[in-house]
Amino acid sequence: MAGGKLTPRQKMINLMYLVFIAMLALNMSKEVLSAFGLMNEQFESSNVEATKNNTGLYDALVAKAAENPAFSAAKAVSEKVKGISAEFNSYIESLKGDITKDIERENGKLPYEAMDKGDKIDEHWFEGDGYSKKGKEIVAAIEKYKADMKAAIGNDVKYLPISKELDAKFSTADVKDGEGVTKKYLDYHYKGFPSIASLTKLSALQNNVKTIEANVYNIALGKAALEMSSMSKYKAIIVLDKNAYFQGEKVTGKVVLGRYDEDTKPTSFQGPGKIDPATGQAVIDMTAGSVGEQTIKGKFNFLEDGKNIPLEFEGKYVVVPRPNSATISADKMNSVYRGVDNPMTVSFAGVPDTDVKASAPGAWRSAGAKGKYNWNVTGVSGTTAKIQVTAKLSDGKTVTDMKEFNVRPIPAPVPELRGKRTSAKGNKNDLSSSTINVAFPDFVFDVKTSVKSFEVFVSGSGTMVCQGNRFSPQALAAIGKTKRGDVVVISRIETSIVGAAGYTPPPSGSFTWEIQ
Repeated sequence: MAGGKLTPRQKMINLMYLVFIAMLALNMSKEVLSAFGLMNEQFESSNVEATKNNTGLYDALVAKAAENPAFSAAKAVSEKVKGISAEFNSYIESLKGDITKDIERENGKLPYEAMDKGDKIDEHWFEGDGYSKKGKEIVAAIEKYKADMKAAIGNDVKYLPISKELDAKFSTADVKDGEGVTKKYLDYHYKGFPSIASLTKLSALQNNVKTIEANVYNIALGKAALEMSSMSKYKAIIVLDKNAYFQGEKVTGKVVLGRYDEDTKPTSFQGPGKIDPATGQAVIDMTAGSVGEQTIKGKFNFLEDGKNIPLEFEGKYVVVPRPNSATISADKMNSVYRGVDNPMTVSFAGVPDTDVKASAPGAWRSAGAKGKYNWNVTGVSGTTAKIQVTAKLSDGKTVTDMKEFNVRPIPAPVPELRGKRTSAKGNKNDLSSSTINVAFPDFVFDVKTSVKSFEVFVSGSGTMVCQGNRFSPQALAAIGKTKRGDVVVISRIETSIVGAAGYTPPPSGSFTWEIQ
């Protein structure tokens, strides 16, 4: 373009045009690199949360095993899976460290736009048309992880989906690219890619590890619970009509099996009461003792496979003096939240609900049933609010008590498209026809929202603001220009809560859609 029989002026114009095109291509490349960086941040953030959740699941299983031997086998499997997952996750982390160790961070953050080269991986993982020593080591590590996990979960049919998931997400088989050329696993996924893209893929691989780890824990917990079917593994439960009694008052209640199965009846019973032959329950009938903690204990005897199986029980009840304080509790949580109706139960020990009155700031109203209320604190200022309760005792006297609650905003919603949360892959037509929604997956309330606006970032087109829950014509046009592998980022979804005018929840996080 700058050669041939052209005037010096035309040559200069053509050369400037080439420079301009190169600059446009460079800018688009930087935007794509930044998008990969944002995806990596999302994966790493998700991995942190997954680690916390997995720790909670594992700790719950360990606690169950300490309480009941039926969970011992599940604990043993989970211990192996925990160790295998941690080892492989650390190995992947070391690969990520190799990629970033020589990259100077800016304010503690990786310079995504500068991570456009993949020469480190190309030089260390590959040799000629095959793998280098490092590349073979990586493939071997993936295969070892799969083999160790399958050995840990064994051949139990309940873990069959885990085995299939391992094969699907950690296959190192050759892959055919879009042009039908067969390539080795690492070659297809990492060779020639920018370092930020490879870093993101490794973070996604860690996310798969943590997801499978969580699935194993959930299946292990459920499997152990189902195995608790033998009579020898059941506990007798004392169910009193109430937990506290006035001095000299009759203590009434039942002793039943955990299954509440009337077909399961004991051969004999020892304790403070007698067996009801119709239900197999032990009916307790005795007088409460002195003020303080009292014990009820005894024993059921059952016949199973010709053998006598004794089940001892022991429970506690408290004898209290006449009431002078109220019992106030939130039905779903210890705190109350703005923007929703907080269900409350208010009672006074030993006092009928008809003689109990409660009041609180904000919108406080009866929920219909006795002692049940709905409390809306949207308009309450400050971080705490108090409920005041007055009870009229049987002797005509009144007592008053008060309870303070923390007032909190509802959590930020999670973006949701086509049933997927946080990220998804698909063609651009599916994305264009999608409705933008939000969800509150970790919130105990069923919150209905209306999407007011959101931001969408498309490589090469920048960030656009869309009103409502559908893409604007400008955004649709930008999406229509995307190519396979491009990433569209949807963020800052602004919503309003249905039925809570004047209250705006926090904006959502980001949702990434990879064009297929």
